[in-house]
Amino acid sequence: MAGPSFDIPAWPRRRYPYSGGVEYEGETVFTLTPSEDHTDETLTRLVEAVIGESYTYGDWFDLPMPLFLVHDDETDDVFRVAVRDGTVELHVLPATESVGLRRFYGRLVEESGTSWSVECRVESP
Repeated sequence: MAGPSFDIPAWPRRRYPYSGGVEYEGETVFTLTPSEDHTDETLTRLVEAVIGESYTYGDWFDLPMPLFLVHDDETDDVFRVAVRDGTVELHVLPATESVGLRRFYGRLVEESGTSWSVECRVESP
């Protein structure tokens, strides 16, 4: 399937503050916009259908938007998926590779039956 390459121009860096937890410095996000309008609820159901097939994932219900931490069992890639304002966002993590993002995109296109535009945004630390 021809489509976006999902070349990753920059990876975030992990930082472990003394107070505990983990923080990320920098950000690379691929924003996927369907050619047809969808509500966030419809997109969430679509994402759940895609990740329920071949991924291990977790979601957090106390956030103001759907957010999933996704692990692709075949490629061993990990990335975050968010649904916001009629788009699906793929957030790159330090171990994310392009192949996992391309696979997810391909499955999203197949499941939705529509075309998607892809934009990449990079924020440096």
